[in-house]
Amino acid sequence: MILLTGGAGFIGSNIAADLNEAGRTDIVIADALGVDAKWRNIAKRRFADIVFPDEIEAFLAGHPKITAVIHMGAISSTTATDADEVVRSNFRLSTRLWDWCTQSRTPLIYASSAATYGDGTAGFVDDDSDQGLDRLRPMNLYGWSKHAFDRWALERSRIGHNPPQWAGLKFFNVYGPNETHKGDMQSLVAKNTPAIADGKTIRMFKSHKEGFADGEQLRDFVYVRDCAAVILWLLANPGVSGLFNLGTGKARSFRDLMLAVGEGLGKPVAFEYIDMPLSIRSQYQYFTQADMSKLQRAGYQAPFHTLEDGVRDYVQGYLTKADPYR
Repeated sequence: MILLTGGAGFIGSNIAADLNEAGRTDIVIADALGVDAKWRNIAKRRFADIVFPDEIEAFLAGHPKITAVIHMGAISSTTATDADEVVRSNFRLSTRLWDWCTQSRTPLIYASSAATYGDGTAGFVDDDSDQGLDRLRPMNLYGWSKHAFDRWALERSRIGHNPPQWAGLKFFNVYGPNETHKGDMQSLVAKNTPAIADGKTIRMFKSHKEGFADGEQLRDFVYVRDCAAVILWLLANPGVSGLFNLGTGKARSFRDLMLAVGEGLGKPVAFEYIDMPLSIRSQYQYFTQADMSKLQRAGYQAPFHTLEDGVRDYVQGYLTKADPYR
């Protein structure tokens, strides 16, 4: 039986879909569904049970035969301000899951984030040495909470207090089906597909940095189905442990992203460039790109979707359908 925290969320529900496609239905989803349509993310899924986040520890105490914990649950908003709640959700629960997996000899795969890299001046290499981690300066509460747990986990692993397999995944800019419930935190693909389909002009930030044209700010955009594929590969390769980047390894511009949406829709895309607000201008990232060599050295060789292929699949297979859920 697999415990999947955040299993009704964006990445978690895609993992559940891949597990179902692999013939696994012995999944316990741990999540809060709320009063909106988040439940639709798992409406097509087969699973053994649903537990709420505050029931996770009691559930584990009564289910010693859990064979793996996939921990995607977190407060993931980069604008979160309640530090106590973020620490409870993103740090303390993670430490307790780590300890349980260590004691029960259960593999643990958990979500870290590229937000741990801060403004990117220290690079985007998944270096898990003390020196490498000391260089990172997350820019928001969410990124700091993930960085804090990464450091905690690595310190435990160095003294041998760790699960038999553990992997922390630093997700870059993930897009794909089942992100509607994220609201303003949805990808620009989800936000702008209706506008491009209606022929509306897309507003994008002007560049305020030499060397970057308007709309040419760069991100490592990764399709959620590739993220889920990596996690299933880790489950099948219990000898692989560590902290790993999860992106494509190829930065692309926001303009490229919107043009890919237009290509998927068969529509031209018109752009208008507006000034970036002063409140975010000094902290804005102009470039992110995952160094994927560590995961490749660990043995992962499957190809990732190109930006155009991933966006096309998302737009044509989900966003333009009456039922956009996976």
